[in-house]
Formats: sequence, C-alpha cells, structure tokens
Amino acid sequence: MMEKNLETLLRIKETQLIKAFEANNMTCLFVKDKEELMHYLRGVLNLQKKVAVGGSVTLNQLGVIDFIRESDVDFIDRYEEGISRDEMMNRFREGFFADLLITSTNALTMDGCLYNVDGTGNRVAAMIFGPKEVIVIAGLNKICQDEEEAIAHIRGCSAPANAMRLNKKTPCVKTGQCNDCHSTDRICSSYVKLAYQGQVNRIKVIIIEENLGY
Repeated sequence: MMEKNLETLLRIKETQLIKAFEANNMTCLFVKDKEELMHYLRGVLNLQKKVAVGGSVTLNQLGVIDFIRESDVDFIDRYEEGISRDEMMNRFREGFFADLLITSTNALTMDGCLYNVDGTGNRVAAMIFGPKEVIVIAGLNKICQDEEEAIAHIRGCSAPANAMRLNKKTPCVKTGQCNDCHSTDRICSSYVKLAYQGQVNRIKVIIIEENLGY
C-alpha cells in the first residue's frame, strides 16, 4: 500500500495529467495494478479485432503479449518464435492496418505529451497514423515534468537500457548515456513528440501505479 502523503501527491498528479491529455485530445486513465489493467483490456480485446503491438519491455513485464494471444482477436504477433526478419517487417507493415495498436512510451509529460525514440520507426509511425485506436501503457517512472526532463530520461535511461537489452555495440552501452553515435547498431534514429491530436480520443494513455520498463 502506498504511503498516505505519496498517495495524495499521486492523486494530484493524476488529475493534472487527465486534464492535460484531454486538452490534447487524448484520454488518460490510471489503474492500480496488472489486475485492473487486464480487466480493462478484457473489454477491448474481442470481436476478432486486428491487433498489433509495439516493441515494449513494459508489455512483456505485464504479460500483455500472452494475454492478447489468448483473446478473441486477430493478433499480428511480432514476437512469434521462428519468424524471419522479412516476415517480421511484413508484420510491422501489416500493423498499420490494425484496428488497435497496444504499445508503451519512453516518456510522458505533465502537459499531456508522449515522447519516444525508435530505431526501425514502425512503433512511432503507427502511433502517429494507421491503426484506428492506440492504447499506450506506461508506469509511473515514465512521467516527466516537461520536455527537457523527458528527453533527458530517453537519452540517459531508455536508449542505453534498450541497447543493453538488445546486446547492441553502441557507445551508450559503456557510458550509460546517448552519445548521438553513428554506430551501425544505433537504435535511436527517430525522436517523436505526440502533442495535440486532430483525431479525438484515438490515443488512450493508461498509467499503471508501478515502475515498469525503461
């Protein structure tokens, strides 16, 4: 159970974030844990919807990938074992025609914006356009005060941690900080900020009251 004063601070932040995302034509919902998240997703993952996912440590930590596989959906499974690189790229492209994209975000800010960096770019591209609906799942550790803090988080945490996870031979693996390298293994090619959206409520942000992912 969260300490009382920290709980109060979180509820203040929750109210501010909900209003900020609504002002940017996105919705924002807080859930306490995995159980609440799965209850929400159970009402969404049905009717043979075509569902794609972005690469995400958060989704794997929560068991969302297996949950989608067990649901009544047409899953474009980028994580299926044994598929070739060409087949994976085909599935990335197929994801643009999905009914729903489920992904995470590298950072989000108190003014209701999402910040991400991508290597291949399929995740951020699909967040911007393609799938009819986007659900973004993130932990409390992704909340940043402003753009400066969000970029610092990406360069000092998201990028090097993911490079380590993927066994990349980039300078950040040794320094723990993005070096704007020209390595062939570089995974931070496209920096994207999602702010005010023209399509109302296409993007739904779900914040879990835990620390998850990078």
